[in-house]
Order: sequence, then structure tokens, then C-alpha cells
Amino acid sequence: MRYVSTRGGAAAAGFSDILLGGLMEDGGLAVPEAYPQIADAELAAWRRYSYRELACEIMRRYADDIPPADLERIVDRTYTAAVFRSDEITPVRPLERGVYILGLSHGPTLAFKDIAMQLLGNLFEHALAKSGAELNILGATSGDTGPAAEYAMRGKRGIRVFMLSPHQKMSPFQTAQMFSLQDANIFNIAIRGVFDDCQDIVKSVSNDLQFKARHRIGTVNSINWARVMAQVVYYFKAYLAVTASNGQQVSFAVPTGNFGNICAGHIARCMGLPVRKLILATNENDVLDQFFRTGIYRVRPPQQVTQTSSPSMDISNASNLERFVYDLVGRDAALVKRLWQQLDSEGAFDLSRTPYFSRIADFGFVSGSSSHANRLDTIRRVYRDRGQIIDTHTADGVKVGLEHREEGVPLVCLETALPVKFAAAIREALGRDPEVPPGFENLERLPQRFTVLDPDVAAVKDFIVRNSG
Repeated sequence: MRYVSTRGGAAAAGFSDILLGGLMEDGGLAVPEAYPQIADAELAAWRRYSYRELACEIMRRYADDIPPADLERIVDRTYTAAVFRSDEITPVRPLERGVYILGLSHGPTLAFKDIAMQLLGNLFEHALAKSGAELNILGATSGDTGPAAEYAMRGKRGIRVFMLSPHQKMSPFQTAQMFSLQDANIFNIAIRGVFDDCQDIVKSVSNDLQFKARHRIGTVNSINWARVMAQVVYYFKAYLAVTASNGQQVSFAVPTGNFGNICAGHIARCMGLPVRKLILATNENDVLDQFFRTGIYRVRPPQQVTQTSSPSMDISNASNLERFVYDLVGRDAALVKRLWQQLDSEGAFDLSRTPYFSRIADFGFVSGSSSHANRLDTIRRVYRDRGQIIDTHTADGVKVGLEHREEGVPLVCLETALPVKFAAAIREALGRDPEVPPGFENLERLPQRFTVLDPDVAAVKDFIVRNSG
């Protein structure tokens, strides 16, 4: 398997060559030259597989330069009941007739990012052990990537983590998960701004090829292909869990901020998974919903990004959209490069009057948005009807998913976090606190360690240099 850039200006490379990096040399994102195709007989055989067996089957097609025995050991070490509370890893539970919740939030930080990040930590450690090198990970988080990355990388030899987050814009639980870590290789940087400011800094540093090489900068954001690859697995697992035969189609409702989670569903569909619809759900920051409805992608400036009760989706510039647009325009890298140059210079691009806009439906995408009142109403209804408490992001997905539900087509709603991470909204909706999982009872009272910086690339670079040994 070879990987190319969405912008066409980087040499093709193997999986291990792109694993530790983020953006390709030309500023594009790594994508496979072609998606491997899964035959009907293979999909039928996978119905008997455990999560670990399924992960190995899918990942070996993308990471084929890792010896199979090594990949199997990494996967077996990653997806355990000790880490994810059960051997199911991503259990499916019924919500109502024909509607299911895919539980992705049973890892160490109670968010779906753990599924990929735990794997990434073990892949990084494997690669660095072979080379004897060190790695400085630079990441940005709106609330869930940061804790998942830090818990996956804490204490790992040869790895330091520099995680940017928007100052005072995450939930108290998310903030405490990150800032309470005292590990010497973890550095939390609170940026005076919004998530897009943090993400822009990561991209700017990644585009400084000399600095990136000199200081061994890698990334764990969803611009890293290995994260998206890991997320493809649970789409297959959920499909096999809610169907009896390969003749059935399934729709997936996905709360969406940076487009990484639903991009994995797009890739699973391109591999041959019988997906009917990929239902994209946004919150009040509905830039992606507007793109999929109108063909116009217009990034909002930081001051226009709304702080909401589903804060992990408070994103205006979704990095992984570039991977989908690359497929949408027939893998025309020159066009993708022009579109993103226009995005950088004008803040928008418009496909509404091109043939590409009509092709969105061919890829199964539909979309919708949710407000604070919508998510509270959904949380109340799910609790009243099913006795289940869902978090605010999952509620956005359920709300939009039910709007696009089709009779006879199973609907799987992706649960992206546990409700304890957003307790204030749960209290507002239900008048009670969500359950606190064992081990997290005193989290928000622990001492916190972090540094506050302005949204300035030079200041972040200086911080990395001073703390990277």
C-alpha cells in the first residue's frame, strides 16, 4: 500500500513512512492510492471474528509494511478488556426498534478518541524502538483528542506530547483529565482563542519542514492517517453486529467536528461496506452541514465560532474534509490544491455550481444540525423512554440521525463520549448528575499543570524547543 498527498506534490510513501508525521510535504493529507476492496465472502467470514481479529484483517491492508506478527501483537496489546472494559471493545446496544447506539467511549478517557489513540501510542512506540529515535508530538484538541493522546502516550519512552487546547473552552472534566497529568513527558498549552487557532498552529508548525525535521515533530490529530484507519474498524464491527446478512444496508449517524470520525465511515463505505447513509450531525457551528446541503464551504473566523454545550464539535475548519473532497472531485489533486489555496486566501470555496456537488449524494452523505435546546430535548427523551443517559454530542447525532431514518434500514448512532464529561448539561436536562465511572470521582479536584500562551506560532515553537531536551 502506497500513500499519496491530497494535493499531489509529495512522493508516494509506505505506511511506516507517514506514521509519525502529520501533513505531507506539500501541506496535503496522506491518503491510500486506492482503497482495498472487501469481497462479500470476506465480509461474511468476518461475522465470526473478535474485535482484535477484525482489526488485524482491516489494518494489514493499510499497514502492509509492518510484519504481520508485529501488527498482531500491537493490536492484541491495544484492544483488551482491561483497557476497554470488555472484549467487545465497541459494544452495540438498542435504543429503540431498529435504532442502536455504538458504544465507543469505554476506554481510559471515556471518549471515542481512545479507540484510535491507544493504537497510535503502541504503533509509535514500536516504530521508535526500531529506529532509536525520539518524537515530539504536537497536537490540538477541542476536548477529547487531548486526553486520549496524553493517556496513550504518558510515560512512553522517547515521546513527548505538546497539546494545545482553547483556554477555558473545554468542559471542567475534559480540562481536568489533561491538566491533572503530572507525567514529565506531557506538556499542556492553553491557547487564548478557539480550537481553530490551536489547529492552525499545528498546521503551521507541520508546514515548517525544517523545524519539523530538526525537532522531530509528529502529530496525533486526525490528520494522522493511522487514526482514521483505526476508526474504520468499528464501522465494520457495528455493521456485522446489527445485520444478519450482507444483503442489508445500515445507516450511521455521526456527531461531527473535525470530520475524522465520519471520514472513517466514508472509507469503510468505499471499501465495500453496505452503508446506506452517512448522516453528519453538527451543532450550532454548522459549517459542515452548510457544505453538504449547499456545496459552499465557508470557514468562520475564530470570533464567530460559538461556544456550545457540545464543545468537542466547536470547530469551523474541519481538517479531514480535504480527504473526502479529494475523493469527491475524482482524486484530482491539482483541483484540491486550488480549492484549499482559495480557502486560505478567501475563507471559502464553492462547489454548488459544479458537477461535484450532485455527487455528494452518491457517497451517501446527508446532514443536519442541532441546537442546545435540541440536545437537551433528546437527552430527556432518551432517558424517559429508555432509561439511558447520553452525552451532548451523542444527542446531536441521535437527533439528526432520527430525522434521516428510513424504515427497514438499521440506524447506528455513534456514542462519542460518556455523559460524565459534560455534567452541567446533563444536570440542566435531567436535574441529576450523570454516573461517575470508578476511578474518576475526584478528578476535578486534582492539582493542574498547564501553560497559557497567545495564539502565536513562534511562541509555541519556542516552548517546544525549551522543553524538548
